[in-house]
Amino acid sequence: MNVQSDVNIGLVGHVDHGKTTLTKALSGIWTDTHSEETKRGISIRLGYADIEFRKCPKCDEPECYTTSDVCENCGTETELVKKVSFVDAPGHETLMATMLSGAAIMDGAVLVIAANEECPQPQTKEHLMALDVIGVKDVIVVQNKIDIVSKERAIESYNEIKDFVKGTCAEEAPIIPVSAQQGANMDILINAMIDLIEAPERNKDDNALMHVARSFDINKPGSKADKLKGGVIGGTLVQGTLKVGDTIEVRPGISHNGKWINLKSEIIGLEANGQHVDEVGPGGLIGVATKLDPSLTKADSLSGSVAGEEDTLPDVLNSFDMEAHLLDRVVGTKEERDVAPIKLKEPLMINCGTTTTIGVVTSTKNNITSVNLKLPVCASKGDRVALSRRVGARWRLIGYGIIV
Repeated sequence: MNVQSDVNIGLVGHVDHGKTTLTKALSGIWTDTHSEETKRGISIRLGYADIEFRKCPKCDEPECYTTSDVCENCGTETELVKKVSFVDAPGHETLMATMLSGAAIMDGAVLVIAANEECPQPQTKEHLMALDVIGVKDVIVVQNKIDIVSKERAIESYNEIKDFVKGTCAEEAPIIPVSAQQGANMDILINAMIDLIEAPERNKDDNALMHVARSFDINKPGSKADKLKGGVIGGTLVQGTLKVGDTIEVRPGISHNGKWINLKSEIIGLEANGQHVDEVGPGGLIGVATKLDPSLTKADSLSGSVAGEEDTLPDVLNSFDMEAHLLDRVVGTKEERDVAPIKLKEPLMINCGTTTTIGVVTSTKNNITSVNLKLPVCASKGDRVALSRRVGARWRLIGYGIIV
């Protein structure tokens, strides 16, 4: 049986609207594990959780849907319906680049909106716009915290959400009232995710291409040299397959004396859905154990790279031309303003796959914008990138570009 997840589902929305609590209610996993996240109570890095959606063969829909091996209603053993990986993206405005990196590996998304606050909040609007810009089409809206508002406020909140999503990728999305804290309506939400968020078509026969979202040193401090384990990279395989024993290449790699050096290593272990496997295909979130020096992978230092079979990956680009598509208005602030045209020598924050870099505009002619990059990206013609501009003290999403 395939242990990999079928689909990556993002949880997005404004800070403190309950994304991480919802992940915990569904998966039993608290994704804020970084010490700063625990202290501050917000997601700083992308959080991940693998989960199985299951169905009781005896109960009626939607009560039959659960994530438990045994039905909470009748005690019957449940049957596996779908495996998913959750990507819990940070909602704080200063962490928008991290959210955009997460959106690049999402097949669908759950937009979490708290009923006890007026909708839309700035990052609710910015995250929905980001899903539109990145091209995530399958969206479900969760109206959270219904246990702490009156019936009148819940109805008012519902109507605010309906008005807010008009004209967006979430216009036809169901709005599901839940209490993540109390675990209420999780069965209805699971049913909606099974029905509405589809796994994209993926080609196992193409060259392997993995977007790296995290990288780790798994050794404990003080480990002896002969006990050290190689570095681990985590992310999602969008095409092809990887096997234990394969040689993997990571681009752009590391910077040394002003030059970028691709990294190569043997795959010595693979993990999917918490299980060690010999081979992985596209879909879900995976971990790849390598023989790389762990100092190269510690603290997410390779996040934003791509990995795959050697000599098959896209080129490393220090500059590129793109067809820019700008939004009408800058979102993410209380006072919205029109998006001005891109200017010569303007710095833009560019999210390409899971990479975040700064591009300085060198030319804007005939609808084509050229940029020189501070950090290189590994990308191909036709790839979509998110564009953000400095507005006040923050980077704000202004549109997207298509590499030409």
